[in-house]
Amino acid sequence: MSVSVLSPSRLLGGVSGILQAASLLILLLLLIKAAQLYLHRQWLLKALQQFPCPPSHWLFGHIQEFQEDQELQQIRKWVETFPSACPRWLWGGKVRVQLYDPDYMKVILGRSDPKSHGSYRFLAPWIGYGLLLLNGQTWFQHRRMLTPAFHYDILKPYVGLMADSVRVMLDKWEKLLGQEDSPLEVFQHVSLMTLDTIMKCAFSHQGSIQVDSLTSAGRWTHRACQLAHQYTDQVIQLRKAQLQKEGELEKIKRKRHLDFLDILLLAKMENGSILSDKDLRAEVDTFMFEGHDTTASGISWILYALATHPKHQERCREEIHGLLGDGASITWNHLDQMPYTTMCIKEALRLYPPVPGIGRELSTPVTFPDGRSLPKGIMVVLSIYGLHYNPKVWPNPEVFDPFRFAPGSAQHSHAFLPFSGGSRNCIGKQFAMNELKVATALTLLRFELLPDPTRIPIPMARLVLKSKNGIHLRLRRLPNPCEDKDQL
Repeated sequence: MSVSVLSPSRLLGGVSGILQAASLLILLLLLIKAAQLYLHRQWLLKALQQFPCPPSHWLFGHIQEFQEDQELQQIRKWVETFPSACPRWLWGGKVRVQLYDPDYMKVILGRSDPKSHGSYRFLAPWIGYGLLLLNGQTWFQHRRMLTPAFHYDILKPYVGLMADSVRVMLDKWEKLLGQEDSPLEVFQHVSLMTLDTIMKCAFSHQGSIQVDSLTSAGRWTHRACQLAHQYTDQVIQLRKAQLQKEGELEKIKRKRHLDFLDILLLAKMENGSILSDKDLRAEVDTFMFEGHDTTASGISWILYALATHPKHQERCREEIHGLLGDGASITWNHLDQMPYTTMCIKEALRLYPPVPGIGRELSTPVTFPDGRSLPKGIMVVLSIYGLHYNPKVWPNPEVFDPFRFAPGSAQHSHAFLPFSGGSRNCIGKQFAMNELKVATALTLLRFELLPDPTRIPIPMARLVLKSKNGIHLRLRRLPNPCEDKDQL
C-alpha cells in the first residue's frame, strides 16, 4: 500500500491558485458593487435634476460645506439661495433633500410616509418602538390608544407637578448663586427639572431626582435616565399586579389624577386587546424621552432669548406678576391668561426649534405645488430650522419679534412647526406648552436673566437643538414683594 505525499511546490501552487481565485472573486464583487453605486448615483442625479444645489464632490458630497457643528449656519445660507428645497449629498450615492418651504411641508406632512429608518434606528435600543419610531397601522392603533392621555382633564393636575419641579430647580439656583449674579450653565439643570416632571407625571414618582449633591448635573442626568428605565419596569409590574386584584381597577379610576402609566394600562384597542409589557415600556420610555429632552431644549433657549432681549423680558415679567403676584400658586386657568409671554415663547421656539429637522422616506412619488416631483425611495428632511429662517416666510427672520404671533396675525398653516404637523404632530404638544409657560413664568418672577457675553451659545443640530458650549446665563435674584412687606 503506497501513500501519496504532496510536494511543497505542488502544495504552494494549490494555495496560490485558491488565493488567485479568491482575489478575482473579490475584485469581481467590488466591480459589481461599484457599478451598482454608479447606476444608483446616476438615478439620483436624474431624479433630482429639478432641484439645483451647490456643487458637490462626486464621493464626499457636501462634506466641505457642512463642517462639524456648522450645519445650521449652512442651512441658513442655502435657504436664501434655494428657498424651497435643496439636495444635500452626504456622499457619492447617498443624498437627502432638505425642505424648508411651508407648501412643501404641508404636502409631506399630509402623507403617511414612514420615518427615515437610518435617522432614528439608533434610538430603538434605548426607547423601543413607541409612537416616535412606529409606522403604519401599528402606529395608528397606538396613537388612538394614547390620545386620551393628553386630554385636558388629564393634563390639568400636571400643572402643579410642573410648578413643584420648577421651584426645586429655582431653589437650587439660589443656593448656587448666593448673593452674586455669576454665570450659570442652565441646560443641565433644566434637563434634570424636566426629567423630574416626567417621572412625576408618567408614574407618580415621589420625591425629586434633582436633589443630589454628590454628582454634577451632567453625570446625574445620564444616571437619572438609567434609574428611570429601571423604575419603569418595576412600576409596570407593580401596577399590573394591582390591576389583577379585585376592586383595584375602580380604585385607580378614582385616583385624584391618573398618570400616564394608568392611562396606558387602562387603554384597549378596538378588538379589546391591551398593550404588551414591551409596548408599555416603549411608550413610557418614548414619552419620557420626548417630554424630557425636547422640553429642556425649549425652556433653555426661551430663557436665553429673553435674557438677550431685556425689554421683552421685563414686559413678560410685568404681565406674569400682574397675573400671579409672587407666583405662590399657578394653575391651569392661568396658562391662557399670559398672551404676551406666550408670544415671546413662540418667537423663541421659532428661532430655536427644539427639534430642528424630521426625516421621511417617500413611499410613493410626490409632486409639489410648484410642479416639481420626487420619486419613491428618496429621503427628505423637513428642516424646521430652515423653515423658521426662510426670509420668504418670515421677513427679517433673525430678528426677535414676538408680534409675529400677535392675535389676528396671518401665517401660513405650516410656517411654524416646532411640534411638527399633520397626523404625526407631537401628541404631547399641549403638555410641552404648559411646561414651557410654567417654567418661564416662575423663573421670571424669581430672577432677572442676563446673557454671559463671554460664552455666547453656539446652536448645533442633534436630535434636539443644543448648544456646543452650553447655555450660560447670569441670574440676578429679584426682591420678593412679600419679603419687603415683612421688613416694613
